[in-house]
Amino acid sequence: MPELTPKQIVEALNRYIVGQDEAKRAVAIAVRNRWRRQQLPEGLREEVGPKNIIMIGPTGVGKTEIARRLASLVNAPFIKVEATKYTEVGYHGRDVESMVRDLLDLAIHMVRAEQTEVVRAEAERLAEERLLDALIPVTAADRRETSPEVTERRSRTREKLRARLAAGELEDRVIDLVIETKPVQAGLFATVGLDQLDPELQSFLERLVPKEPRSRRLPVREARKILFQQEVDHLIDREKVTGLAIQRTESSGIIFIDEIDKIAGPPSVHGPDVSRQGVQRDLLPIVEGSTVTTRHGPVRTDHILFIAAGAFHTSKPSDLMPELQGRFPIRVELTDLTKEDFVRILTEPENALTRQQVALLATEGVALEFTPDAIEAMAEIAHQVNQRSQNIGARRLCTIMEKVVEEISFDAPDLAGQRVTIDGAFVRRRLADIVRDEDLSRFIL
Repeated sequence: MPELTPKQIVEALNRYIVGQDEAKRAVAIAVRNRWRRQQLPEGLREEVGPKNIIMIGPTGVGKTEIARRLASLVNAPFIKVEATKYTEVGYHGRDVESMVRDLLDLAIHMVRAEQTEVVRAEAERLAEERLLDALIPVTAADRRETSPEVTERRSRTREKLRARLAAGELEDRVIDLVIETKPVQAGLFATVGLDQLDPELQSFLERLVPKEPRSRRLPVREARKILFQQEVDHLIDREKVTGLAIQRTESSGIIFIDEIDKIAGPPSVHGPDVSRQGVQRDLLPIVEGSTVTTRHGPVRTDHILFIAAGAFHTSKPSDLMPELQGRFPIRVELTDLTKEDFVRILTEPENALTRQQVALLATEGVALEFTPDAIEAMAEIAHQVNQRSQNIGARRLCTIMEKVVEEISFDAPDLAGQRVTIDGAFVRRRLADIVRDEDLSRFIL
């Protein structure tokens, strides 16, 4: 995939996210800088660190969506974590290094999926041969029969079954299949939670658990999937997958830390502050650059891109530890969404809510249409309710949309073949009672 320029990244983000141009430009430059770093001489390359970002803005304005879409654009390992889920090492809760382990696990899944496509044709061929072996069981007496006539007859029988298999005529035929399982790991280890153990101990325990063959009777359609995965496991070089995944994690991984404002603030005066200052202290070396031990091998975090986000209603970025602030040199503020923004969100993005609803009801044979004044009405009501009660940004539109189409969606099977038009009057009628009753709208909208 060719490297995207900052302009191309912003244009791609604009297809899904309305407004927030400053944040889009910041992340586009940060991603492009990673490519630029790869073009530098090796000595200088190691000295150039990522330009980590803090996004400041209320909920529902696009912070998470920008980071998530960015990761999919550049095909990079990406995880979103909540800062409040972590505690200082030694206390109950997840330690911050686990976010790097989770990122590596995701990278391994990505690389494995890519390698699966490389070996797909061969894996499917081998799986088919094993299906044919199961469909034509060979006895000891059959093995003793090696005459050319018998061999030719077996070959013709096998090819006939192959043709029927390709035509889908044997999908419901039940066969006996031997599957390798790890019963102990699935039981005892899952109970204690392997991810809570030391990574090296995890790897050691996993190697100790023997694979036990187990016979199951399955229809061909299910057996094919299992055999395909078994053949993929045999064809893929696991060490290569792990090596590529570690390399991708270190060079292009993105960790999005949400609600970072919740761990900002002065240290507690009533004992250890394990979920705020403690988390900041543990997070600092990872963001600065350190080596995290995982069950797949060590992972350096020097060039992982960290994007932090928070509303910062009751705190500000300067309430974070000074050392941590310094590791997030780029600050961008995302603005509240206006009525005009809501209109654009309902109509412009490729995944706009109106397009989703039209597509969903089309599956029932209903031709749904939203008039311009219906869009205006939903945008206006969303903006009004956000102003009057808690501002949850574009998420308000999801609730409003579901309320507007609720009745049509319920009756859709009986409306097949009809065209249904939603106009402004229909929207206001559906939402009139809720908008009028401020207490009720607080709970429903």
